[in-house]
Amino acid sequence: MSKSVAVMSAMIRPLLESKLPHWVEPVYFSTREEALALAPRADIGWFDMYHRADMAAAITAAENMKWLNSIYAGVDGMPLELMAQRGVTLTNGAGINAITIAEYVVMGMLNIAKGYRDVIYAQQRREWLIDSPGKMELFGSKALLLGYGAIGKLIEERLHGFGVDVSVVRRSGGQNGVLGPDEWRAKLGDFDWVILAVPATDETDDMIGAAELAAMKNSAILVNIARGTVVDQDALIHALQSGEIGHAFLDVTTPEPLPSDHILWTMDNVHISMHLSGRAQDKMFVRSAQRFLDNLERWHQGETLAHQVDLKLGY
Repeated sequence: MSKSVAVMSAMIRPLLESKLPHWVEPVYFSTREEALALAPRADIGWFDMYHRADMAAAITAAENMKWLNSIYAGVDGMPLELMAQRGVTLTNGAGINAITIAEYVVMGMLNIAKGYRDVIYAQQRREWLIDSPGKMELFGSKALLLGYGAIGKLIEERLHGFGVDVSVVRRSGGQNGVLGPDEWRAKLGDFDWVILAVPATDETDDMIGAAELAAMKNSAILVNIARGTVVDQDALIHALQSGEIGHAFLDVTTPEPLPSDHILWTMDNVHISMHLSGRAQDKMFVRSAQRFLDNLERWHQGETLAHQVDLKLGY
């Protein structure tokens, strides 16, 4: 039986090499140029790179690839239509980073609620504060959670532990604090927190714009750990400057990295965490490697792969 060629990043090699089954021929790349050169050989590809354009180029060059695996949960920037035409199966990293991202959301909320950035600044000045710069309690506050995948579910679970009243948005809607896709906008003024955990798709682009921001409480806090494209950033800046909303905790921006002269860096009511939420852990590659090995067995047995992406929906 001929072997299946798996072209993968050298970063994952130490976690895989001794565990790969005999029917897999691993080939590793360290640079974009190596990935592009090796891509045409791939039956199985794992082309994760920092720049999505480099990934897309390697995927496009992998004309014989049957299965693409990725550590990333978001598949925006990948040539999904081309993969659909070629019949490629795509598995992603949904849930791999869910725990740490959910923890990051809670951290960001507590940071703003307690004014903790000002506490850090006071420590740097060696100034002993006699009062807390932030006096908001999470207990009893209300949060709207847009996006109820693996990350959203863990955010909800953790916020319940703090006594936050969480309403989620789902396509089904209509029961026990669950809002439908046509209901949440009319209720934006009810919430202290608006948390974005949706996938990046055409449907979610600019889903938070000027109208949505104007409908929020002027004390509301926007938390975005989805993608920068989910928010109309110019409208957000205006809303923060004019006092339409209170604060924003942004793990994601447009573009990334955010230019050093961008106005968002200068705003006291903005917290920017530089898309670090998924990286604030040491288990990402271990979990991803194990998931890949489990899926290799399913692939070999002709079974449906776990965490398979619907190429039409983009998640």
